[in-house]
Amino acid sequence: MCLAVPLRLIEINGKDAVGEAMGMRRAVRVDFIPEPKLGDYVMVHAGFAIERLEEAQALEDLETWEELRDAIG
Repeated sequence: MCLAVPLRLIEINGKDAVGEAMGMRRAVRVDFIPEPKLGDYVMVHAGFAIERLEEAQALEDLETWEELRDAIG
């Protein structure tokens, strides 16, 4: 099973970026995202941004992740 997590890009340096969500920051490669911009929400799997998301979809996905986190403690 593969899991991907939506993150908001807060730093971009070439193809290296930093994404943030739910109080965590992760290094992200943005090779597959055309013209990534600060503030973009991207779906991240195995350290790579694989898809750009609309903000509404990203926030809905993050809410689901938070519900899951709260349910398992």
